[in-house]
Amino acid sequence: GVVSIAVLMSRVTGLVRESVMARLFGAGLIYDAFMLGFRIPNLTRDLFAEGALSSAFVPTFTEYLTNRGKEAAARLVNLVATALILVVGVVCALGVIFAPQLVHLMAPGYAAVPGKFELAVKMTRTMFPFLLLVALAAQAMGVLNASNKFGVPALASTFFNLGSVGFGVVLGIWLGPALHLTRIEGMAIGVVLGGALQLAWQLPSLYRLGFHFRVAFDWKHPGLVRIFRLMIPAILGNAAVQINVMVNTNFASTIVDPVRGMDGPVSWLSYAFRFMQLPLGLFGVAMASATLPSISRSAAAGNMDEFRRTLSKSLGMVFLLTLPSSVGLAVLGKSIIGAIYQGGRFQLYDTQQTAVALSCYAIGLAGYAALKVLNPAFYALGDARTPMLVSLGSIVVNFVAAESMIRLAGLGHAGLALSTSAVALFGFFLLFEILRRRIGGVHGRELAAGIGKVLIASLVMAGITALSSHGVESWLGVSQLARLGDLAISLPVGLVVFYGMCRALGVHEVDMAISAFANPVRRRLRRKTTP
Repeated sequence: GVVSIAVLMSRVTGLVRESVMARLFGAGLIYDAFMLGFRIPNLTRDLFAEGALSSAFVPTFTEYLTNRGKEAAARLVNLVATALILVVGVVCALGVIFAPQLVHLMAPGYAAVPGKFELAVKMTRTMFPFLLLVALAAQAMGVLNASNKFGVPALASTFFNLGSVGFGVVLGIWLGPALHLTRIEGMAIGVVLGGALQLAWQLPSLYRLGFHFRVAFDWKHPGLVRIFRLMIPAILGNAAVQINVMVNTNFASTIVDPVRGMDGPVSWLSYAFRFMQLPLGLFGVAMASATLPSISRSAAAGNMDEFRRTLSKSLGMVFLLTLPSSVGLAVLGKSIIGAIYQGGRFQLYDTQQTAVALSCYAIGLAGYAALKVLNPAFYALGDARTPMLVSLGSIVVNFVAAESMIRLAGLGHAGLALSTSAVALFGFFLLFEILRRRIGGVHGRELAAGIGKVLIASLVMAGITALSSHGVESWLGVSQLARLGDLAISLPVGLVVFYGMCRALGVHEVDMAISAFANPVRRRLRRKTTP
């Protein structure tokens, strides 16, 4: 509950950042180049920092903190931070040097548009240092989560969003002429400064817990060696995810839209995936952040009954929250995109195409969120090999799906969103079955029954919400004000229908969800009213 509330703030500020970008730059050459320049260090971040590092570091740090004491855990933190500064610093330097090659690898189609390739290279070089800052922020987040401090690290990305857009606007618009910076260059520098703010926000909490950074070298330290050993297969597994993103970006850069030509598909997919990040972060990432330290402690203590129970409840909650979210994104996609993004250089056609991509992404949302919980479960058991092998298999699934959707079915950028959903669902079903067999079940019948009930409630909600949205559109039209009116009416109607159906079908996870979100608020109010 704490993490979800914090992540909600993060995702809302992320939407504000994207809305500013949409109105300033629209969906075309400039934003396509910016997004690729941001995506390259961002992919490396997922590869080394928030993916492999977090999955390997948190179980190891938790074991040290639980069984060996705080002093040993603090030394491990310093060893990992020093190694990060050295290794990731070298990666950043190489990224700046070889930016042209990386851009050509990711988006060969950019070279066909005058100025687009060169701008993407400049954006990549400007934003690559963001990787080191966010890697250190990810480690800080792992330490705080393992210490049962969830609110501060979950809010860290909120400060990144506020910092990146705030610094970007100041540098690109207000001070840009004096500093000889274009608007997009100012926004790129803002991303780096936002990453610094994301790290700085967490440091006071680390200091209060007694973790003070000191340079430390011991490459043979058993904890550091264990983290590296877990990271290697995790990096290979995450590399498969990044290869899928590279393949899809490569495909997207060559798509020729009948209206916009080669300018648009990359931006539409990026804007749509930003909306996917809202429920994914609120429910998938938040649940995974809260679950990993708990199941790591259960695994370290050998309490597999508690491990199975925690994992089952986490997955049940993920599906309760993501299935209706998927339906809402698919049914109300045009109104959501239009209300947030449309205006300035972001036109009605951009809204329509982004909404199509969002509907296709929404199909895989539940699988994507469940993977956020399943992958760390394997790492908590000391097994990074299985997620790696499944991820490597997803490369084939993604390439075949993307090729089929674009070349054979002619679905354009929507086909790429569908291939992403196919990969997420493939990974979930395979990992779930392997884990179920390994730990002797995860209360599967109870979990399946709960998911079935949630699916029925979501489909009923879909029908009612679609009727409501169609009625509002017929009444008010498709202006931005009408989109806001549709959301103001259809969202509450959908929520009431879903809640009523869950109560009628006896979905017990509803009470858990309400408690999870309500308890942090009650505790805060109680602290304020207690003398």
